[in-house]
Amino acid sequence: MKRTARAHLNVEAQSHAGMTGKNNEDRYAVASFVLGTKERTPVLFAVLADGIGGHKAGEVAAELAVNHIMEVVAKSDGQQIRRTIEDAVADASNAIAAHSASDENLKGMGSTCATAWIVGDKLHTASVGDSRIYLIRDGKIQQLSVDHTWVQEAVEKGIITLEAAREHPNVHVIRRYLGSPVPPEPDFRLKLSPDDNDEQAESHQGMKLQPSDVLLLCSDGLTDLVWNDEILETISAKPSLKEAADALIALANSRGGHDNITIVLIALPADYSSKQIKKKDWLSWLMGG
Repeated sequence: MKRTARAHLNVEAQSHAGMTGKNNEDRYAVASFVLGTKERTPVLFAVLADGIGGHKAGEVAAELAVNHIMEVVAKSDGQQIRRTIEDAVADASNAIAAHSASDENLKGMGSTCATAWIVGDKLHTASVGDSRIYLIRDGKIQQLSVDHTWVQEAVEKGIITLEAAREHPNVHVIRRYLGSPVPPEPDFRLKLSPDDNDEQAESHQGMKLQPSDVLLLCSDGLTDLVWNDEILETISAKPSLKEAADALIALANSRGGHDNITIVLIALPADYSSKQIKKKDWLSWLMGG
């Protein structure tokens, strides 16, 4: 792929350390590309990571996760998306594990990750851990990703209710993370409905986004304190992505802000399908010309 100066979609990304004075162990990156000089389909890639580990180890892990995943994606041709993400996650996980083994202060560190890879208007997602991906469409919000946590497994097995999961003492016990002894498998389930089974959810990869759709990637510093309906209401009420991100962070912080809060918002313009950028000028426009 070829890096470009402009994204073809609207993007806002913010990170806040929260209100407890802890280090910010969240990291994110967003980059825009075209598939190639001749294949000028625009591409947007976003990755968010939430570090695990004490005394700055978490932020080291998250930094490694974002850098390695972005590097592998940027070097790809953008054709084999699933394989590229599998390679990127394995590369990042191995790098974190190697750093952890080489320094006693970094022992046991790890990271979550959530990625959105948009080729034109086709969405591909992947996740590891409990950083989430949401879709806001037609006045509704849907969590596309699936948490890899003890409580999520317990809910799926009927051991606890969804309502009880939020306050359960094991709410932050993560079952899958980058830096584990064996690299984790990225989760390619993309759930458009709570009733989707695993096969249906994976079949949605490459789904077509619609004008005015909004994607949200976020760390659990937001979702621990702000409910899904409140996320929907806040984003829907604000005239810009920046104001929406500001308001979501402020709401989480007003409720204690006990963790880092990171938000990446990606929106298709309302007139996306009727853009009048001529095909021959598309690459020039993206490159900043």
